[in-house]
Amino acid sequence: MQSYSSKEALIQAIEINYKKYIDEFINIPNELKNTRVDKVDRTPGENLSYQLGWITALLNWEKDEIAGEKVHVPAEGYKWNNLGGLYQSFYATYDTYTLSKQVNLLNQKVAELCEWLSTLPDDILFEPNKRQWATTNAQWPVWKWVHINSVAPFKTFRTKIRQWKKLLPACQ
Repeated sequence: MQSYSSKEALIQAIEINYKKYIDEFINIPNELKNTRVDKVDRTPGENLSYQLGWITALLNWEKDEIAGEKVHVPAEGYKWNNLGGLYQSFYATYDTYTLSKQVNLLNQKVAELCEWLSTLPDDILFEPNKRQWATTNAQWPVWKWVHINSVAPFKTFRTKIRQWKKLLPACQ
């Protein structure tokens, strides 16, 4: 897994990879947002919903912990062995949104994520066991949680949406 020498490096990786990812949605017409193609596991709408769901969850974990509330990781009513159900809840949450609205909302969430990261002290970001929501058997520091819910899927899902567009002549 990629690592980061500073919070600025992490924020820069988020911003660079997010721009590449989100630019893939520019020419996709809204009427194709739920169109399935062979060899790609998510529609454009599901792809964006997944990202919205995870980044929102990450921000909510932090907000709830800081407020002294019980943090539900990965989400209330879901366990790590039932992520498929959680993904379905993400899709259902954003299903009625247009692609444009999903993109705008994700732009806001990514900006909020970067703003939050810019305020974190280095020890909170880079040392394990500094946030209850991030404390697991894996002993990951917060930056790894951020990476696997932003930079990593921006790269992977960009490839998937590019493949989706190649397989759908209307998007070429």
